[in-house]
Amino acid sequence: MPFANFKVPAGTLTPEQKELIVHRTTALYAEIYGDRARPNTMVLVEEVADGGWGIGDMVLTKAMLEGHQ
Repeated sequence: MPFANFKVPAGTLTPEQKELIVHRTTALYAEIYGDRARPNTMVLVEEVADGGWGIGDMVLTKAMLEGHQ
């Protein structure tokens, strides 16, 4: 079963954007593995709490990502 896990900062995506991630990821797996993969593809969009992740030794927040430092 193809599986994709997206971790995103909490509150940065709308429900429609999350749905788009699911649809496009499923379509990509189907393109690669054929349509037989479509009904078995699992896509998980996880929201990480604000300040719960970082890059390059810097903790990131929603405000920083939106340019409101």
